Amino acid sequence: MNEIITIDGPAGSGKSTVSRMLARCIHYSYLDTGAMYRAVALVAKRRGMDLHNGEALRKMCRSLDLWFDRGEDPPKLMLGEEDISGLIRSPELDMLSSSVSAVREVREAMSDLQRRMSKDGEFVAEGRDMGSVVFFRARWKFYLTASAEARVERRYRERLERGETVTREGVAEDLKRRDDQDRMRALSPLKPAEDAVIIDSTALSAEEVVEQMLNHIRERSNGSGISEYLNDKCLRGLK
Repeated sequence: MNEIITIDGPAGSGKSTVSRMLARCIHYSYLDTGAMYRAVALVAKRRGMDLHNGEALRKMCRSLDLWFDRGEDPPKLMLGEEDISGLIRSPELDMLSSSVSAVREVREAMSDLQRRMSKDGEFVAEGRDMGSVVFFRARWKFYLTASAEARVERRYRERLERGETVTREGVAEDLKRRDDQDRMRALSPLKPAEDAVIIDSTALSAEEVVEQMLNHIRERSNGSGISEYLNDKCLRGLK
């Protein structure tokens, strides 16, 4: 797990943007685990499955042909030969993915898949329990947070850019429901790993967050191969 960098945090904290930027900067692959749970939710919805039937969901997860097409940036999430990258980005699947991710059998199956996907490479893994559970031995762990107001504004603008008709009030309600569901679930609740570096991104740009992460990694790289990328050229490439 030494070649894994984990970035966890709530919705709207900026972790997706930051994770992709950091991965590009240090020539790592990007692992969007939240998208994987959205894929599970999408398939469960299509099949009309009972989200309380853990064994049926486990069987379904084990059978999924789920993979990332890394010829794109960000990588496309593929279900067999179907590109589902756009289909999984909706408010409905926000909540459904949070629901299925609270099912023990789903988390076990997806955690296994995430570990297999990253077994032979170098990855920035983004999610909600990457540092605390899935890659608990990762060398570098970060937890990204932000004020409720900043997170609502980011998610509001993101949804507008996708062409949705939304209000800030509606986005705020959706975000609170998602937060409550993620933090209060009994299994792998959203929280920082004990050894994670916590970064408040409220007043920071994505580039500034990445710079803080790079500085932390640089200070603790101890001759790791990652050190060759930790220079001004890397940062300039982000801007």
